[in-house]
Amino acid sequence: MTTVFIISAPSGSGKSTLVNEIRRRVPKLEFSISYTTRKPRGKETDGKEYFFVSREDFEDMIRDHFFLEYANVFGNYYGTARRFLEKAEILGSDLLLDIDVAGAAQIKSLLPAVSIFVLPPNRAELERRLRERSQDSEETIQKRLDAASREIENYEKYDYILVNDRLPDSVAALEAILLSERGKRDGRPDEGLSATAQKYRLENVRERLQPILQSFGKTAASVK
Repeated sequence: MTTVFIISAPSGSGKSTLVNEIRRRVPKLEFSISYTTRKPRGKETDGKEYFFVSREDFEDMIRDHFFLEYANVFGNYYGTARRFLEKAEILGSDLLLDIDVAGAAQIKSLLPAVSIFVLPPNRAELERRLRERSQDSEETIQKRLDAASREIENYEKYDYILVNDRLPDSVAALEAILLSERGKRDGRPDEGLSATAQKYRLENVRERLQPILQSFGKTAASVK
């Protein structure tokens, strides 16, 4: 049986690095490489970070029902191909989806999934990370910060919340979540992994989230 794991985060939260690390550590985990109409950045390679396609080709794929989910983000399409889920099912592996909150909602409306939302420690740190990447214009950075403020309003729709302040801790937490969920599914729960994963359940992290939400001008009451 295949479990679908969804991981979402505001741009600049360190999600891609976290995903790359977890793919090296967790076996039997297929990863869906998204299709996009945006241009490659830096050293990005077609078929590695993304499949880069034209807008015309992407819209043809939409009409052909090629995608499990897709969305338009900052004027560019991003989509998850159905074939990755089919491949995971054939191989008896789980599937990890790195998608935004809109895509996550689409997936969860179609099939059961375990969802993880990654947050930066605060807004100032997110802005620092975005500037450090040196990939975006000032206008784009501000758009990403505004989008992050909107995206965090969806945190309560996720099963687990990770605050990515230290990468090694976040990798260990994500690994525990994935392996704990596998153990429960297979009828072989691991008490140690389950105890670690439980710390990151939504209901157990609300207090820690308060200063993060406040840094974005949010409160728990305002996002419920």
